[in-house]
Amino acid sequence: MEQFNKQKLDSLFDAFSILSNGAYTYVTDAKSDVTRWSKEAVEYFGLPSEYLENTKDHWMERVHPDDRAAYLADITDVFSGKKAEHNLQYRMKTKDGSYIVCTCRGVLVRDENGNPDYFGGTVKNNDSLSYFDDVSNLRSLYGFLEDLRSARWKGESIQIMLLGINDFSHLNEIYGYTFGNRVLQEFAAMIKTEAYGMGTWYRMDGTKFAIVCNKATMGDFKNLYKRIQYNAIHDFVVEGHRVVLSFVAGAINLDRLDVPAETVYSCLRFAYYESKNSHLGELFVLKNNVSDDKRFAIERVNVIRNSIVKDCEGFFLCYQPIVDANSEYVIGAEALIRWKNDEYGVVSPVQFVDVLEQDNLFPELGKWILRKALLDSKKFLQRYPGFVVNVNLSYTQLEKSDFVHDVLSILDEVNYPPQNLCLEITERCRLLDMDLLKEIFTKLRSHGIKIALDDFGTGFSSIGVLRELPVTTVKIDRSFVMNIEQNSSDQKTVRFISELADSFSSSVTAEGIETPEMREFLLRFKVKNLQGFYYSKPLPFDEFVEKYIDIL
Repeated sequence: MEQFNKQKLDSLFDAFSILSNGAYTYVTDAKSDVTRWSKEAVEYFGLPSEYLENTKDHWMERVHPDDRAAYLADITDVFSGKKAEHNLQYRMKTKDGSYIVCTCRGVLVRDENGNPDYFGGTVKNNDSLSYFDDVSNLRSLYGFLEDLRSARWKGESIQIMLLGINDFSHLNEIYGYTFGNRVLQEFAAMIKTEAYGMGTWYRMDGTKFAIVCNKATMGDFKNLYKRIQYNAIHDFVVEGHRVVLSFVAGAINLDRLDVPAETVYSCLRFAYYESKNSHLGELFVLKNNVSDDKRFAIERVNVIRNSIVKDCEGFFLCYQPIVDANSEYVIGAEALIRWKNDEYGVVSPVQFVDVLEQDNLFPELGKWILRKALLDSKKFLQRYPGFVVNVNLSYTQLEKSDFVHDVLSILDEVNYPPQNLCLEITERCRLLDMDLLKEIFTKLRSHGIKIALDDFGTGFSSIGVLRELPVTTVKIDRSFVMNIEQNSSDQKTVRFISELADSFSSSVTAEGIETPEMREFLLRFKVKNLQGFYYSKPLPFDEFVEKYIDIL
């Protein structure tokens, strides 16, 4: 083995370290087979020392046995000249004996005779969180959450704005992802200039950016947002191409930061999507007002959010009957979520569901609702085999890849017949891709599960949706029923919807029935089922059983 040049090895190591961006650095003197490793790698992987002879043997024994052949083949191809770069993902054993997934990258430097001279690169621990974004050079989502935790610990008041670029995928399709990354880099530079001295910018998920300040007003945010919008329309050029961008943005002002970072982020995402879905991209500010219970809105959301973690403590279901329009027999019920505790009392879902839908905990609540509704409804099936329970879905549940599997697993666990379950799509599900919805509901229908299209006639529902999705029931929104006896436009709308649904072999349920006159009037149309306060308000399960078990 040749004597290695320590000075040169250290110089190359320092050069690679500059570009490592948090990954573990290594440089091998190919002639002497001595490798210098970063101290962090020595500690994490339990290597014998910072300067290591026969690295391949030490490293190979830590590579997962199933990955060793691929690792050796890739290294051999690099040293033989078949490949220019080592770039491989494999599993590595850490000091504590567990395996992590890492990405190892390296390049080979040859001497004047073409022989391997030095081999250097980085090993990235894919299980670790990166606090900086490689593309924008801003702090990342993880850095954002970490900084919020720090601000909470210090007791600081902060203001946050979350800003996102619309339809960025179209730009990638036209110019390619490399150009798309250049746009993000230039955009990050532009917003840093516009907000110089105002706060810290972060690159969040996708094409979202956030700024955190501690001395800004909502007026400052509105002015900043206007400047960014103006620049992106009039003076934004990338590599000679004039690029026009549009945005949505939500903001929140926390005079007292006494809730976890995850709760703040959920509330911020809610404000962001309110801007996107209901305010045409105008800056939407979520007000953290004190309510009747003398608690701040976000503080209350945080308590409710923590209840999900504690096995959905405090949540309960109420049931509103659905009756046959002609016989007025109860044929099913809609399960509706409620929450209460000793401090807050009963809190309306209007005050927490929309915000919690932006939280990664919401799918767990969704599974609890489904399981609880099936367990409750099962008690009716022996006496009335046709009883159907309706359960509302959130788009955050539907976008999970394992959603269908979860539904079928819960049905199997409870031993509940699929044909006695009806899943309702809420209006917010319009955020999802139609092909995805069609795939999900086609699978569910193949198992006999019914699908209801809620709020028909409002923003989400349309003829196209009814045509594309395998819908079994259309629910006419209460806004078209409230004045059905006097309003000829509502009468025409209800007639149109009922006939349209019938043409697609879907039944119709009318919501918001409050008087016997409304019920009588609706019998003129092809309305099969009715639901509303005329029959009953939503009742806790015990009250629902007491009132209806002998009627079924």
